[in-house]
Amino acid sequence: MSLASAASDLSELRDYVFEWALVDVETSGLVPRRDRVLSVAVVTLGADGEQTGEFSTLLNPGCDPGPVHVHGLTAERLRGAPAFEQVAGRIGALLEGRVLVAHNAQFDYDFLAHEFTRARLRLPVARRLCTLALNRRVDPPTDDLKLGTLAAHYGVPQLKAHDALDDTRVLAGVLRASLREAAQLDLPLPLVACPPRQDAQFAPKPPKTPCAFRNPGRLTAGGPLVQGMKVAVTGETRTARADLVLRGVAAGLNMMGSVSGHTSALVTNDPAANSAKARRARTEGVPVIDESAFLRLLGDVRPGTAHEGTAAPVPAPGAAPAPEPATALPAVPTPRAPEPEPEQDEAAGAQSGRKRTAKPRGPLTGRRVLVLGGTHPEAVAARTRVVELGGAAAINLSAGVTDVVVLDGGRTDRRLPRITALLLPTHDAAWLVAPVVTEAPGAAGGRAAAHVLPRGGVVDLPLPKGRGAEHRWTVTASWAQQTACEIDVVAFVLDEDGQVSFDEDFVFYGAPENPGGTVRLLSDGPTEQTVSVDLATLPPSARKVVVAAAIDGSPAFGEVGALHIVSGPGTSAAALAQATLDAATTERTMLLAEIYRRGQSWRLRAVGQGYDHGLGALARGYGVDVDD
Repeated sequence: MSLASAASDLSELRDYVFEWALVDVETSGLVPRRDRVLSVAVVTLGADGEQTGEFSTLLNPGCDPGPVHVHGLTAERLRGAPAFEQVAGRIGALLEGRVLVAHNAQFDYDFLAHEFTRARLRLPVARRLCTLALNRRVDPPTDDLKLGTLAAHYGVPQLKAHDALDDTRVLAGVLRASLREAAQLDLPLPLVACPPRQDAQFAPKPPKTPCAFRNPGRLTAGGPLVQGMKVAVTGETRTARADLVLRGVAAGLNMMGSVSGHTSALVTNDPAANSAKARRARTEGVPVIDESAFLRLLGDVRPGTAHEGTAAPVPAPGAAPAPEPATALPAVPTPRAPEPEPEQDEAAGAQSGRKRTAKPRGPLTGRRVLVLGGTHPEAVAARTRVVELGGAAAINLSAGVTDVVVLDGGRTDRRLPRITALLLPTHDAAWLVAPVVTEAPGAAGGRAAAHVLPRGGVVDLPLPKGRGAEHRWTVTASWAQQTACEIDVVAFVLDEDGQVSFDEDFVFYGAPENPGGTVRLLSDGPTEQTVSVDLATLPPSARKVVVAAAIDGSPAFGEVGALHIVSGPGTSAAALAQATLDAATTERTMLLAEIYRRGQSWRLRAVGQGYDHGLGALARGYGVDVDD
């Protein structure tokens, strides 16, 4: 595929014509509800791609500027600069009626949304476009998708990295070139709707502190409370509910907002109450005590076991690793779980002592194969065969696709004319028996390929050399761009019991960040969402982060087709691992991946296990009481 030019004229790209507002912010930290914007730049482009306006300014945040070594903005430089509310009107005028564009757009959008909220103003943005997400779809032959790397690839000069105005000018060139590549591939733009975010839930709020102790189990009759016990409260209480919770937390208890099979006790003055917590407690056999008994037991809470003491020992060099812990799946009704598969560890070798390999090898190693047509089982079998042969199974057309397999009915796929025009090799199903490969036009050249994981495959996450960006790990899920139904990607932060420590450790669209900002959901487009995990700041109680997907409504994953996941350090770095998950047919929820502790390190497992029930039942299995 030809390298796109960064020429400004976009007037001939009929389906890609918008008024654009390109934005870059430098910030005092990474958490929008806590940190502040230090500088902002906005460049506006007309529908033809020509620049129509420009504004940039330093800002006085009224706080410590944070990592000066990254952005170079000291408190002295910012002294005398305007506060955000003083320039918010001018910024809003540039954003009004335009599509906001940024590299990792949710980051810039969320910071601007919080700043506008603090200024008690409306952020006038209805849609945004992320050039990072757009280039994930384009899949250019670059080592990573950082702004500087894309600028070099597209021939856009970059003068001063981490300078808001220069980054925005570079972004303009990258956008123009990316739009040309998207047009060549006939890719729909990953535009994200931005509803107003003026509600109280969006306002800054203090994080909840995770309980420092392991759950010792249930309260026994006549026995004491023990630090780490999970305790919920329901119904009317003589003592203010908030005071009861604060006193329990101060004593070392894990005060929960819902009841699960791992709850140690429920506090209620009405044992026959019909609340959801009381009903669940009766179903699970959770001990029930009244308020006076709870207050009395708070006077003698026994010491618990700290989470720090629970990590598995790291094996000595050369020693055989301990057996893998079983995957903890939620206790949910009528699961359609696949038969267990032997765990395959592509980075560290299997536990049987076989020879370790860096990544699987086969005739399709380094190839990305798109399958068109076929029934659901036929397409699943074809993609499974691609992985068996060492290749990666694509679900969308991109610049990284090297081969196309056309099954029955695939000749009517709307992408086939574009594939033909791009001179991509096409094959029938028989080719997968013993494929003969030739170099495809536009192949990704010498770019290092990510590990291709089958279902159940495991890879070690590299240990960081120091505190930095590599602690932030991402799992990005994408699906077919012609998908009609809505899919929600969610995450659960689980303790050693396979349960959330509190409801806020369920991360979803309505609550896209857990306390402390250690796990975040990033909406990159209508058919792509990312879960970002800061492994360095996860509390010791967090043993695993499960990433799942759920269909909103009645369709099933068999109608959606495969989901593709990629995982790597940060949002724009090269992916370490990828997997195409085809497990589901009639299922409406599916476990995609899990990041879990292994001794002092972390591992990623591609799961691909589906259930017929909705998101509510999946969440309840992990200890979160929500409605479907």
